[in-house]
Amino acid sequence: MDRFHFYNKEDLLTLTKLRRFETKLGEHVQLMNSYEEFEEKFELSNAKYVVFGIPEDIGVKANMGVGGADTAWFPFLQAFLNIQSNDFLQGDEIMLLGHFDFSDLEKLIEDNAQGHEEKVDAYRHAVTVIDEDVERLVKYITSKGKIPIAIGGGHNNAYPMIKGSAKGLNKAGLIQLAQINCINLDAHTDYRPAEGRHSGNAFRYAEDDGYLQKYCVIGVHENYIPQNVWIDIVNNPFFDFITYEDIFLHEKRNFIQAVAHATGFTDDTYTGIEIDLDCIAHTLSSAATPSGITELHARRYVSFAAADCKIAYLHICEGAAFLKDDRKSESTGKLISYLVSDFIKSKNEIN
Repeated sequence: MDRFHFYNKEDLLTLTKLRRFETKLGEHVQLMNSYEEFEEKFELSNAKYVVFGIPEDIGVKANMGVGGADTAWFPFLQAFLNIQSNDFLQGDEIMLLGHFDFSDLEKLIEDNAQGHEEKVDAYRHAVTVIDEDVERLVKYITSKGKIPIAIGGGHNNAYPMIKGSAKGLNKAGLIQLAQINCINLDAHTDYRPAEGRHSGNAFRYAEDDGYLQKYCVIGVHENYIPQNVWIDIVNNPFFDFITYEDIFLHEKRNFIQAVAHATGFTDDTYTGIEIDLDCIAHTLSSAATPSGITELHARRYVSFAAADCKIAYLHICEGAAFLKDDRKSESTGKLISYLVSDFIKSKNEIN
């Protein structure tokens, strides 16, 4: 946990806009002030949800994408902490743990790697370090019966989310094998070949290593499915996907029917809920699209999945407030805060 920064009350209150006669989530969420307190008191906390950030773009750069996935966490945090604490969402069931900081790895690569290929290889090696740190934390959270909610970074982090959750749920005795299912709202399958770890092959590695059982992608764009990936998926009875075109152009089923198909396909065990923000039209990400789902579709997906799945975790990734090519967005953080609050509220309604 050397690269993890825990938050104290002062950290949160500097981001929370206090107002007379109002109470914000930032005043109610639970905290672990230090690693020592985390070790001693985490298990005793009654928080159901553990929110943490992975603000890194190493996995995106390892996939030769545009950096910026490291910029969504803090705008999300500011928006989330300033949600009103009320009967819809009070905040005391949420633990806001902190965030990882992998900037030392990125600086080391930028200062020493020579040329494009050497940088890509170095970034792919660095992703394995991120994998280990994220997996360790997620395993611990899930082994204590809590639901991790991870924000920020590239989709490379789906692999340690799956692996850590599978191991943690197995350790808790909730599953016999360290293996879970996953549904993913995404314009891409992120099932590229195992050519070294990056943001485009997390689900390939999770399956190859035996931690991913069933996988269903909703809204994948036909234009961005490599032929070899298409062949691998259609020949795998444990994988399924519903394309964006089948939903919105050919109208073979509507959006909620597509989500219901995915939750039904994966309902035999615990399921990780993934959403890659590059599937939402005009939302800033390394692979931003002019043709995609709406913010409302994303909110409906998260809400439906939370209510209909046996949840292992929630992972929201690839969004950016700033990209390295100077594109900016003022709304990414607030969008993520809506998705997280929708997830918790919907999950709470069925408990």
